[in-house]
Amino acid sequence: MYASTKLPHTSALFISALLGAANKAAPQIAANDALNPASAPARENSVSQKAEAAPIARSRPQLIKKAAISLTVNSVDRTIDAVSQIINQQQGDLIGLKQQQPKNDNPRYTATIQLRIPENLLESTLEQLAKLGTVESRNITAEDVGDRLVDFQARLTNLQKTEANLQKIMDRAGSVRDVLSVAQELSNVRQTIEQIDAQLKSLQNQVAYSTITLNLEAAVSSTSPQPAFGLQVQETWNNSTHSLSAFSVGLLKLSIWLIVYSPYLLIFTALIYGFTRWRRTHSPRLTQTPESTSSE
Repeated sequence: MYASTKLPHTSALFISALLGAANKAAPQIAANDALNPASAPARENSVSQKAEAAPIARSRPQLIKKAAISLTVNSVDRTIDAVSQIINQQQGDLIGLKQQQPKNDNPRYTATIQLRIPENLLESTLEQLAKLGTVESRNITAEDVGDRLVDFQARLTNLQKTEANLQKIMDRAGSVRDVLSVAQELSNVRQTIEQIDAQLKSLQNQVAYSTITLNLEAAVSSTSPQPAFGLQVQETWNNSTHSLSAFSVGLLKLSIWLIVYSPYLLIFTALIYGFTRWRRTHSPRLTQTPESTSSE
């Protein structure tokens, strides 16, 4: 309520001050023109020339640039050292390095490097990197985040004004309930300010620094040399002893299982033996076979 009654009075004072300044400036300009009539056309011409010569201000695009380049090099290790020197010269940062040693399915030595470079040094950095080997591919992508930056800045400015107004209201609040309510709202506004400020700084950092992904691949496939005869014998001996120990451990485990389940095995064997004896003694075919043989 206080703010709504205060605003019109302040606006009226501000407008009256502007009008008073304009009224004071108008007689001064008229007096100068009366003393020097030739100065009026010159002033009008200079104003018109300045208006025509004034260029239209265009905001610089806020771009997040990302580049990727693939190189075939003679030595990956030496190229990595050279890339480190280029990063130091260009005032950049190394943010990632992944090396992959030669394997059966991929006999070539490869490496992937990620680096951050100031945006104004992106092109020169790419040119220096291209000189380290044979360029297989190269691409640059850019994303315009100017609208998002403007939106974040506008929201941040409005929230900061809201924070200042809430702080004034909190200073004038009388009851404890009002103070707690305003304090809660002020805390929410400050939390939102911190979040938007973090997002704004992150975008500004991405605009200021460009990211380069460098893929390196050795030109010649790496072949491992044939080991010596002594090493082969030693490797064979190690494999055989390992196999013998594994077989022994397996037999020991099997013996333990047999010992644990031996009562059940004995019972099962006894049942099979008893069933076989019973079948032999009670089978008529088996009992009649000797008699028929003797009668014949």
